[in-house]
Amino acid sequence: MHSDHDTCEVNFDGLIGPTHNYSGLSKGNLASQNNALQVANPRDAALQGLDKMTALLDRGFVQGFFPPQQRPRLDLLRKLGFSGSDKKILNGVARTQPSLLSLVYSASSMWAANAATVTASKDTKDGRVHFTPANLLTTPHRAIEHEETTHCLRTLFADEAHFCVHPTLPSIAVFGDEGAANHNRLCQTHGGEGLYVYVYGRESGAPANLQFPARQTRLASEAVARQHGLAKNAVFLPQSATAINAGAFHNDVVAVANESVLFYHQDAFACGLEQLHEAAARQDITLCDIQVANADVSLNDAVQSYLFNCQLLTRPNSTEMLLIAPQECELNPRVNSYLKTLVQDTSNPIADVSFFNLKQSMRNGGGPACLRLRVVMNSAERAACHPAFLLDPAKIEQLRQWVTTYYRDRLCPDDLADPQLLDESYTALEALTAMLGLGSYYHFQR
Repeated sequence: MHSDHDTCEVNFDGLIGPTHNYSGLSKGNLASQNNALQVANPRDAALQGLDKMTALLDRGFVQGFFPPQQRPRLDLLRKLGFSGSDKKILNGVARTQPSLLSLVYSASSMWAANAATVTASKDTKDGRVHFTPANLLTTPHRAIEHEETTHCLRTLFADEAHFCVHPTLPSIAVFGDEGAANHNRLCQTHGGEGLYVYVYGRESGAPANLQFPARQTRLASEAVARQHGLAKNAVFLPQSATAINAGAFHNDVVAVANESVLFYHQDAFACGLEQLHEAAARQDITLCDIQVANADVSLNDAVQSYLFNCQLLTRPNSTEMLLIAPQECELNPRVNSYLKTLVQDTSNPIADVSFFNLKQSMRNGGGPACLRLRVVMNSAERAACHPAFLLDPAKIEQLRQWVTTYYRDRLCPDDLADPQLLDESYTALEALTAMLGLGSYYHFQR
């Protein structure tokens, strides 16, 4: 048996890939839409992400990462009837259907919060950590991710004595699943029993009062809970249409939880939280409910600054919590003022805020919380992970050198028609797998 004390939350960040660009593919994600067709800097994007990982590692947190997915995905273009050499295919697509280039080049797998939904071993019948990769079927450029995500998870969490990686839910509209971005685990401590909060945007069909897609369905959330064997410890809450229409395409744009703290905007949910409080009380979780009123931070300010897309973390060997926030929170006067008040309020455990420059990822519509998947594990489970995916200072330095060597510092959507970008991307991924000892990890290597 493992004690609660050897259990901690491990953050696995998506390492931003060499084809990071602004194609504006994500309807309802205002930053993605507003920055469409601008020039991106893949090198800065990846280095900014590594800076955040380094900072957490330096502060004593356990930090891992997911490698970038293979881009471009020429196998998809071949399925669509394009044929010939790689160069001929890219030239043909650029000439006849250029919009497909942004689909097969998208680096959106960087948003690891959408990779999967996770249940800790403490809360499962078989005592294993359970994962369900998300089908992400609402957006075509993300719906192509789940096979590679499953491969990544089954490589990283290969030890079936400790881990179970389920198949994705069927790619049917009523089972739209966006992963952990609509999911939180509440608990007294990470090693204690958890209460799982699933947030959904629609029951099954599309509500009439939405301007943007409601990506997560209740049926999908219920199916994941069923897969993971969660009968009692699950609460299902509807996301408010107001939040979705304001650009909260996932619940993690307007709410975040850590241990017993739920930090959320007044307009995050379409119902009161009585059901959640009752469930927490039944599990002896003393819920610390921090609701941010519109009067303090408007919904628009929350969405633009990504106040709730912060990482909320319990400091190692402490009960104090830390918010990892994007610089946009510091630069927004109302949000910054609210955060100063929050950390001075001793009635909650949030004691500090650290601001990070994540401009490249923020402009594509994702902040610190979007970039990571949280996995609660005990020491035996951490030891059973594939070591290539866990970070230490030496490996972070190797990854920095790799990014600096292989990534462009300028990429605009028109560059996706350049066959040289394919060569650069595959060469980079080949070097990454060699460096990590992963063998023929990518499809193009097999």
